[in-house]
Amino acid sequence: MKRTGIVGAALAMACAAAPAEAVTVRDDAGNAVTLDKPAMRVISMAPHVTEALFAAGGGSRIVGAVNYSDYPEAAKQIPRIGSNREIDLERVISMKPDLIVAWMHNNSERQIEMVRQLGVPVFLSDPQTLEGIPENVERLGQLMGTEAVAHAAAAELRKQLASLRTRYAGRPTVRSFYQVWDKPLYTLSGKHIVTDALRLCGGENIFDKLTVTAPIVSIESVLQADPEAVFATAEKNYGGVNLWKPYTTMSATRNDNLFTVDGNLLNRAGPRMIAGTAILCEKLELARRHRSK
Repeated sequence: MKRTGIVGAALAMACAAAPAEAVTVRDDAGNAVTLDKPAMRVISMAPHVTEALFAAGGGSRIVGAVNYSDYPEAAKQIPRIGSNREIDLERVISMKPDLIVAWMHNNSERQIEMVRQLGVPVFLSDPQTLEGIPENVERLGQLMGTEAVAHAAAAELRKQLASLRTRYAGRPTVRSFYQVWDKPLYTLSGKHIVTDALRLCGGENIFDKLTVTAPIVSIESVLQADPEAVFATAEKNYGGVNLWKPYTTMSATRNDNLFTVDGNLLNRAGPRMIAGTAILCEKLELARRHRSK
């Protein structure tokens, strides 16, 4: 064998024998998450996480997911491990994950600590801004070794965001109330990503200063704030914007600015939220047009 052939063969054998380089990324809580090799068995502990994993090119690697992980269509076939509030730890163990992607919220601290005790790396996904969504997709792609797909998806999301920012920059402010549920009356404060979406569109969350992320508010407090627009998600067995129709002196009711939006697009901090923000912007623009009536 020629010397060049021997050298080439030796290099090929060395590359084949060399272990994959470890990768370290920071999650949304600032924790360093390190994997010795790309994650092949991933568990998703939130619906928006499931969507982000698919966007990052890792849909086929999700071995378990929580309830309501229903997008894309293939996500409906993933075995369930429980809900956002309670997971089946024994089932999680049986799935032998090499990465768990969780969402930090009020009810999750105990179960996140439980999965940490398994010794499996945990990535906390909780984007606080719209820019954090493509960042999440890219970092998940790094952890799964699917960077090419993840970078392309993130680039497209950033392009859509930039277009929205350009289109709605400098638009007149519309004071808005975002209604998650009506019994009790839940809203979202400035700590939630929905407020960032409103802000991009020129909207102002009337409860952005509250310290709780998803606070309960009173009808009286909403009427006192007198929002110009009300947004409520569309769900079964839920009153939605109908709650406000009797209050004809409130600006949003008087100006016909009671809007129904898709909670799956706006309440989940996943890739589809960019499309949801575009719809939110359109509704706010409609509210501005109603001012001239």
